[in-house]
Amino acid sequence: MSVAHGGDTPLYLGIDGGGSKCRVVIVSADQQVLGEGLSGPANPLRGMKTATDSIISATQQALTCAGLAFNDMARLTVGAGLAGLNVPQYFKMFSDWQHPFKALHLTSDLHIACMGAHQGQDGAVIIIGTGSCGLAAVNGQLIEVGGHGFPYGDNGSGAWFGMQLLHKVLLSLDQLAPATLMTELLQQQLAVQDTMALVSHFMHATPTTYARFAPLVFTAAEAGDDTALQLVTQGAGFITAIARRLLNARPPRLSLIGGLAPKLLPYLPADIQQQVTPALQTPELGAIWFARQSSSAQSIALSL
Repeated sequence: MSVAHGGDTPLYLGIDGGGSKCRVVIVSADQQVLGEGLSGPANPLRGMKTATDSIISATQQALTCAGLAFNDMARLTVGAGLAGLNVPQYFKMFSDWQHPFKALHLTSDLHIACMGAHQGQDGAVIIIGTGSCGLAAVNGQLIEVGGHGFPYGDNGSGAWFGMQLLHKVLLSLDQLAPATLMTELLQQQLAVQDTMALVSHFMHATPTTYARFAPLVFTAAEAGDDTALQLVTQGAGFITAIARRLLNARPPRLSLIGGLAPKLLPYLPADIQQQVTPALQTPELGAIWFARQSSSAQSIALSL
């Protein structure tokens, strides 16, 4: 969308920085979406330069989409929800970043996902993407579950499913576990047959690499493969445990988001499925809510 803007018109940038993708949106003061951008991972665990390069690249795309110039980046008040910012070390790294924006307000990707899903109101959200984690916001209290990062946590996530897929396939090829359709699917996708060729492909795999193969587990499960069904059931069990932990706080709404959410939802218990409601807005628009709230709070503090 190409729109002309005055140089003094407030502009907001919402950033959803995950382990695989960075999505951004530029919104005007009157809440009109002006431009969007998409780039690679913006998780500082993957490297600060990788994360900041992804943010700048996606922002440049959004500026172009909005009909704005590169130097308009300095007009943007930014809300950034990034995977990994729950780790103090990485939060400090981003706080010290000499960014090109007017202002940068930082939080976790989980927080903006919750704000977007419930339009800034109370609720709970579970992210099931490259990683997995959950958060409930109720009466001013935040309850966070997971978010410890792969491979220490992220059970039931894309990265977890991808790694489990590889484990099961290698065991099957060594005839230490039953044959599984996942072997054929993985070999076809990689165009390899040899066991060591499979190992070599994943030698330096990132969470994003593993997550790319997670859909194969569900393809095999839907075809009735016992090993794949066991994995899906195990993964769904992890997500169910997160959901029950969050629902104990009695949030008025629960939303599941992330690339694997639609695939895992049918495997969750019926009582959990019945409480799941669609997210009202995207995480990047949740980041806009966060930017507005943070800017408003900062302005009030400065005026006191």
